[in-house]
Amino acid sequence: MVAYDTRLWKHVSLRPEVSGLHVGSLESLLALISIRFGPSLRYIELPIELITHTVLHELANKCPNLTHMLLDFSTAMQLHDFSELQGFPTKLKYLCICLSELECLAVNYCAKVTGSTLKVLFHRNRRLRCLLMNGTSLQSEYLMQVDWEKCTLQELDITATDLSSEALTEMLTRIPGLRFLSAGQLNGFNDAVLKSWMEIGNARSLVALDLDSSDNLTDDALYKFLSKHGHQLHGLCLSGMTHITDSLWQSVLPILNNAKILVMGTPERLAGNVLIDQLMDGIANNCPKLERLELRWDPENLRFSDKSQKAIDTLRVKCLLLKCLCISDGRYYEIVKANFERADRITVVRTLTNCRVSNYYLLSNYKDLIFN
Repeated sequence: MVAYDTRLWKHVSLRPEVSGLHVGSLESLLALISIRFGPSLRYIELPIELITHTVLHELANKCPNLTHMLLDFSTAMQLHDFSELQGFPTKLKYLCICLSELECLAVNYCAKVTGSTLKVLFHRNRRLRCLLMNGTSLQSEYLMQVDWEKCTLQELDITATDLSSEALTEMLTRIPGLRFLSAGQLNGFNDAVLKSWMEIGNARSLVALDLDSSDNLTDDALYKFLSKHGHQLHGLCLSGMTHITDSLWQSVLPILNNAKILVMGTPERLAGNVLIDQLMDGIANNCPKLERLELRWDPENLRFSDKSQKAIDTLRVKCLLLKCLCISDGRYYEIVKANFERADRITVVRTLTNCRVSNYYLLSNYKDLIFN
């Protein structure tokens, strides 16, 4: 009868090397969850062989008070298939995932991530190459404590994290081999930060840059940076800024001859108009490798003429790799869509309501980051 005492099943570790307890099969564990654990369970540790979508689903359904969970993947050679995962414990206050060597960590929009453990993370894991922290609560003081010079980080997303100019400068001038940077919506990202990063030489490996809504960057600073590094970029996003107009894009397009992804424009109404025919012609003649293009300008700001069809034809014929062209819904969108449809390229042109373009396609682990 001792085994039925609910007090025994509040804290359970099924890692034999830690607790000595071992469950021989998934069927036995599922029976324990239903008969023994139930509402009593508050904390559980699971080894890799017991981490399946069925087990997680049962824990979600049968253990409503589960608040702490440790999943040990450290000995994993191959993960179970989680494509059929339909449920996950929803009251968790603490989730620890043990990994052997982590190469990519994505914690986008996790508001409780402050960066307090980044120094330890990089010290213990020398193979971490991709760190995505969009919309987290990063604190500048924690990032300035990391030994960035010793890390192997190549891909970083710090969008909308409210980091200071000092922290951004410290980080970018010390990370040696950054190839992907997404740092939009940061008031701290200004001309001085961009200049320091460029002068130190750490942007020499950069292939993807997203500076969406970086209002404290001037077009002059961006032009100088792109004049030096634009030729190496496969992806560039300079959207969400009213002062970055088609004039700047026209001046840098001849440099962006390796671009696969371009995002430009802002939905905010502009004082002047965008000469879209000339811009499309410039893109067609300078970016033959282009695969994805997004134009975020308000339809009312797009100035086009009877010669638009010729510019669109040029884009369609010269950019044969183009898979996606996103435009705000309006008269110009209808013209472009009809042009591509007549050439049997029906799926290329889309509205911003249904599709958005991102540099994430260029992440080395992009396919692994796609969830059902």
